[in-house]
Amino acid sequence: MWEVVRQWFHRYLSDPQAVVLLVLLVGGFSVVLFMGNMLTPVLAALVIAYLLEGLVRILARIGVVRPRGVILVFTLFMALLLFLVFGLIPLVWAQLVDLVRDLPTYISRGQEALHTIPQHYPLISDDQIDELITLLHTRLAEQIKILLGLSIASIPGLISLLIYLVLVPLLVFFFLKDKQRLLGWFSNFLPRDRALAVGVWHEVDQQIGNYVRGKFWEILIVGIVTIIAFGLLGLKYALLLGALVGLSVVVPYIGAVVVTVPVTLIAWFQWGWSHDFAVLMAVYTIIQGLDGNVLVPLLFSEVVNLHPVAIIVAVLVFGGVWGFWGVFFAIPLATLVNAILHAWPRTAEQG
Repeated sequence: MWEVVRQWFHRYLSDPQAVVLLVLLVGGFSVVLFMGNMLTPVLAALVIAYLLEGLVRILARIGVVRPRGVILVFTLFMALLLFLVFGLIPLVWAQLVDLVRDLPTYISRGQEALHTIPQHYPLISDDQIDELITLLHTRLAEQIKILLGLSIASIPGLISLLIYLVLVPLLVFFFLKDKQRLLGWFSNFLPRDRALAVGVWHEVDQQIGNYVRGKFWEILIVGIVTIIAFGLLGLKYALLLGALVGLSVVVPYIGAVVVTVPVTLIAWFQWGWSHDFAVLMAVYTIIQGLDGNVLVPLLFSEVVNLHPVAIIVAVLVFGGVWGFWGVFFAIPLATLVNAILHAWPRTAEQG
């Protein structure tokens, strides 16, 4: 047993640079895992700054000096943030309130539809339908109670949100403005023998950057197109549902399946089995098809392809550890792991 361990250690950890890379990885994951809640505004600002850095580089390539490019990009970011906070989010919230207000009507219509099932499928009895309705009522009551509890307990959260709305943009500005200074300060604490770690980072940096920026544009394009399509077709809560469809692309495969349920139900409650319902579902299917077969290949052509099983496992693992951000970064994190496994130095076994 000990001989097997010794051989494994000799093969994979005999290189000092491999040990440095392992320490950096364990240290980075530990900081995010154990201090993630405290460092939420810092981590969010890092993600946003990483996103905006691409625009700063584009401006630099066309001759705009970095300080001026940072100011231009940061001004654009603040304009978008103000639009979201004071323009888009209130409209989405208003439609959410309308949906909650109309929910009892939808529940009543849903019960009526469920009671017609035994007429078409005799294997299902009225008692089973009644049990299902009772279960749904119980679950709904539990969720409403949880939401009421959250609304009462959310006051400290709102205060924190207001603080973050000031703190995160400030951190983003300084991360962009003093990028080289901060990187130089951080590098002073790293071991000198870190060529392997630097090589792995340079290998995945472009892929992760392309993924994050591509995912941002995918959310934006799919969301806007869906909102416009739903609005033109007259679907209720078009802004709310379109925003959900846009955000659903964060979770590959799973998100599209989950968001289809509310879209289908709202359309059915509004139109029933009608021509309008069929048209909307056809348009929605076309949007999903164009996203998966046209938009994704265009935006993520330079990202390492991962098997769907690897993507689903990454979403489950990283989402379970880090919540929303773990889900959002599941693919780049999986790409990082894949790159590390391929770049990890191995000592040939003595035969």
